[in-house]
Amino acid sequence: MKSKGNLWRVSTTVSQVAQPLPEDKSVDLVVIGGGFTGNSAALEAARRGASVAVLEARTVGHGGSGRNVGLVNAGLWIPPQEVIGIMGNAAGHKLMAALAEGPSRVWRIIEDAGIDCEATRNGTLHLAHSAAGVRNLQERHRQGAAMGWPVECLDAKETARRTGSLAFYGSLFDPRAGTIQPLSYARGLAAAAHEAGARLHDQTKVTRIRQLGDKWIIEANGFTVRARALLLATNAYFDGIEMGFRPEFVAVSYFQFATAPMPARLRESILPGGEGCWDTAVVMSSFRIDEAGRMIVGAVGDLDGPGRPIHAAWARRALSRVYPQLADLPFEHDWCGRIAMTADHIPKIVALGPNAYASFGYSGRGISPGTVFGTQAAIALLEADESVLPVAPVRTHRERLVRAKEVYYESGAVLTHALRPALF
Repeated sequence: MKSKGNLWRVSTTVSQVAQPLPEDKSVDLVVIGGGFTGNSAALEAARRGASVAVLEARTVGHGGSGRNVGLVNAGLWIPPQEVIGIMGNAAGHKLMAALAEGPSRVWRIIEDAGIDCEATRNGTLHLAHSAAGVRNLQERHRQGAAMGWPVECLDAKETARRTGSLAFYGSLFDPRAGTIQPLSYARGLAAAAHEAGARLHDQTKVTRIRQLGDKWIIEANGFTVRARALLLATNAYFDGIEMGFRPEFVAVSYFQFATAPMPARLRESILPGGEGCWDTAVVMSSFRIDEAGRMIVGAVGDLDGPGRPIHAAWARRALSRVYPQLADLPFEHDWCGRIAMTADHIPKIVALGPNAYASFGYSGRGISPGTVFGTQAAIALLEADESVLPVAPVRTHRERLVRAKEVYYESGAVLTHALRPALF
């Protein structure tokens, strides 16, 4: 069966509100990138009465925001004590507190703006794929409980009841979290920002950024935007701008396959609570269902590269092993996107100059962190108060051996999917 491509683009019900930049503009804040971070910043700034222009090279949600798994998680990929060990006690606790509140902020925006994005606030399950995975989750639970988080360790029996599968050894349940249709959320943020007064411009490729006095001068589509403040929010989809700066990160690909909708009799027993799931394996995998009952299987790997047949075969084996009753259900959609990883897995804010930031490096946790970082960046830029940022801005950020690491991640995913049993 020929793939129908990215499921989120087919199933979204939220219309585009952007159009190409038609003329020169002068605004309080210019945002480059129309994803979770950029649109959250635009929404916050517009609600505060600022004039805002969002410039998106392709379409709103074209990048990782429209290719996301759709898990609204609290915290980061690494456990809290590791974050604190890297950042220090005060800075680590500040970031963890901001991200612990991240899902609530996402749910509040969705409700306040009336965004139709299949929001399912039923929690997530971090699944143990082995006995070692159980120990990993027990330690994460200990650390999370010490932070005051309402997480709960579930045994294999309860995990089987919630997932409808006997493949897992246990799980860690986070009731704060949930799932959304990510492209609809990105577009919904844009629509809410537009309604608040922001102007969003897609098919508007920024070619040059420079500083002139107290203004930032942005050149795009043959026009010029002058702004008092600037936010670069392209994350893993930065494709080159003449500005003397390039965000440094390791680009890691993540793919997804979506089945045809499950028959009603099976849907009742497979993830009946609608939790989103991911596992403890080194080469991480995920699965969830959408509103129509499609099972969506994801993992690290690039479908646009030579490893595509191996990743596709793994997805079929994985689905068959975890849910044998779905073994013959065809995959109708497949797509992949890029994640911006940093060496320490901590998101970065780089100060580009007066009243200018670049925010990137969510390491696979784009929805909640992107919303939090975008919102707080807008406040910091408008009020000239960097203390409201989740992390302290730095002047520079460097990543070593970027290309070698990118090859390593993809090669590891290909080898794992080719040689190991299909495990989530």
